[in-house]
Amino acid sequence: MKWLPFKSIQTNMAAAFASLILLTVLLLSFIAYRLSTSAVRMTAEDYTAELVRQVNANIRTYVDNMHTISSLALNNRDVRSYIAGADSMPKEKRKETEEQISEFFHSILISRKDIASINIFGYDGSFVSDRRDAVLNPYVSIAGQSWYKLAKAADGDVVISSSHVQPIFKDEYRWVVSLSRELQREDGTGVGILLVDLNFNVMNDMLTQIDLGQRGYVFIVSHDGNLVYHPQQQLVYSGLKSERIDDVLRQGSGSFMTDEGKQSRIYTIQDTGFGWKIVGVSYVSELVGNKRQMDLSLVLWGSFCLLVAIALSVLLSRKLSRPIKRLQERMREVERGNLDIYVPPDSQREIGLLARTFNMMVAQIKELMSQVVREQEFKRQSELNALQAQINPHFLYNTLDSIIWMAEAKKSEEVVLMTSALARLFRSSISKDQELVPIRTEIEHITNYLTIQKMRYKHKIDYRIEVDPAILDCRTIKVLLQPLVENAIYHGLKNKYGSGLIHITGERIGDRIVFRVADDGVGMDEETLGRILRPDGRKAEGRGIGVANVHARIQLHFGRDFGLSYESEPEVGTTVTVTIPAIEPDAGEHAANSGQQSETERREDGDRPGSGKRAADSGQQSEAEAADSDGASGGKEESR
Repeated sequence: MKWLPFKSIQTNMAAAFASLILLTVLLLSFIAYRLSTSAVRMTAEDYTAELVRQVNANIRTYVDNMHTISSLALNNRDVRSYIAGADSMPKEKRKETEEQISEFFHSILISRKDIASINIFGYDGSFVSDRRDAVLNPYVSIAGQSWYKLAKAADGDVVISSSHVQPIFKDEYRWVVSLSRELQREDGTGVGILLVDLNFNVMNDMLTQIDLGQRGYVFIVSHDGNLVYHPQQQLVYSGLKSERIDDVLRQGSGSFMTDEGKQSRIYTIQDTGFGWKIVGVSYVSELVGNKRQMDLSLVLWGSFCLLVAIALSVLLSRKLSRPIKRLQERMREVERGNLDIYVPPDSQREIGLLARTFNMMVAQIKELMSQVVREQEFKRQSELNALQAQINPHFLYNTLDSIIWMAEAKKSEEVVLMTSALARLFRSSISKDQELVPIRTEIEHITNYLTIQKMRYKHKIDYRIEVDPAILDCRTIKVLLQPLVENAIYHGLKNKYGSGLIHITGERIGDRIVFRVADDGVGMDEETLGRILRPDGRKAEGRGIGVANVHARIQLHFGRDFGLSYESEPEVGTTVTVTIPAIEPDAGEHAANSGQQSETERREDGDRPGSGKRAADSGQQSEAEAADSDGASGGKEESR
C-alpha cells in the first residue's frame, strides 16, 4: 500500500474510483437519457392516448345507452299519457297506467343487464318502478337526493351523476351511475323526475381490462372534481393515494408529465363532452418503447466500464477488505448475542478508529443491557411496594372506628374477629420475603379483607369464595385480588340499592390459572369499560388505579398473554377475569410451604383463641351477628 499517494484510506478509495465512477455515470446517463426521453414521450403519448380514446368511445356508448333508455321511456305512449294527465286520471285508470309503465320498464331491464332500475318519482308523491314489489327506503328522502335536485334544476335537460351508492330502496345499496331528467308536460310544467340507474360494475369491468403497464390505470373525473371511477377509489378518499385532479381539470384534452423521480407519471386526458374527463395514468418507467436497443447499449458500455472497474478494485480490495472482513465477523458474533467481543485496532487510520469505536459501542451496549435489567427489576419491586402501600388510611380509620364501636357495645367476639383479620391482613401486605406467593396465601389475604368489609357493611355485602383446592400450592403475585374486590365494593355494591354479592372463583384451565371476581352491583357502561385498563383512563372518576396497576404487574411479570379482562352490564353487575400461568412449586418447596403454612395456622390460632375457625371460613355466622348491630358502615371510603 506504499504506492498509494495518500495516507487516508478514504482518500485513496476516492481517488481510485472517482474517475471510473464519474466516466461510467456520465456515459451511461447521456446515452440512457437520450434514448429514454424520446422513447418514453413517444410511447407514453401514443399508446396511452389511443387507449384513452378507446375508453372514451366506450364510455360515450355507455352514456348514450342511458340517453336512449330515457328517450325510449319518455316516448312510450303510456308514459306520455301518464305525464300529460296523471293528476286528472281516475284512480283505477291511473293504477292501470302505472302497472303498464312498470311492465314496460321491466321489459327493458330484461334485455339490458347493465340497467339497475328505471323509476318515475312524481312531484305529487307518486312512484312508478320497473319492480312490481319495490319498497322505498323510509329513512331516505327522495327529494333530498342530489340527482333529484340537479334534475329538477336542469329544467328537462339530462343530468348524469358520479358513481354513488343508491339508497332509495329498502335493504338495497347498489353502486350505480344515475341519469335523471325532469318530466314535463307540453306547456313546460314539471310533473316528476325520471331516474335511470346503471350498474357501476359494467363500467368497472370495462375499465379494469385496460392495460397501461403493470401499474398504469384509467380513472374518470367529473367537471366538479368528483371521482366517477377510480380503481383505487377508497385509497384516494382516505388520503393514502393522491391524484392531480386540479391539473386534470385545468388541462383540456392532451397530456402532461409529473416530476416525481422514479414515480413520474404521464396523465393523458380526453374530454367526453358531457362533463366527464377520461384520464389514463401511465408510469414513465414502464413505457420505454426501445428497451432492447437501450439494453444492448448499456450492456456494451457497461461491460467496458466494468472491466476497468474490476482491474482497479481487485488491487484495492485485497488490502482494504481484510480488516473490514475481520470487523464484520466480530459484528456477526454480536448479532448472535455474544457481547464479549474485542476487535484489535488496525494500523490503518479509519479502520483502526472504526474498530475502537466498535469496541466502545459493544461495551456500552453490554452495560446498558445490564442497566435495563436492573431498572426493570427495580420497577417491578417499586410497583409491588406501591401497591402494598395502597391500603388507604380511610380504610384503616373506618376499621378501627368499627372496632371501637363494637368494643363500646361489649361485642368482644366481633372485636376479636375484626382485629385478628386486620392483623393478618397487614401481616401479609407488608411481608417482603418473595414476589410470588402460594395461591392459598392470596386467598387467605382476600378472605381477611372481605371479613373486615363484611363486618363494616353488615347486610350491605355478602361474599362467596370457591377456589379449586388443587391450585392452592401454585404461585401467584402478591396482592392480586384485593384491588379487584375493592373496586367491586366501592364502585359496584356501594351504590346499589339493597344487598349485593361478591363471588370469587379460581380454577386451572390447561396451563393457566383463571380467577373471576363477579359482583351484582350497578355495573359499567361501554365507555367506562373501554378505558378501565388504559393508562390514560386511570384518573377518570377515580376508578381503575389499582386495576391498571394489577394488569400492568401481571403483564410485566408473566408477559402480554396474561392479565385482566372485564365484562359488565349496567344494573346487572361486573365480572373481571384474571389469567396467570400455572406455576407449580417443586417438591422441596412444596413441603417447606406446607410446614410453613401449618406453623402459620398454629401461630394465628394462638393469636385469636376461640375464633380461628370462624375467621378461616367465609365468616357467615360471625358476620351475620355483626350485621345485627349498627357498626360503622360508611364514611370515608377510599376511591380507587
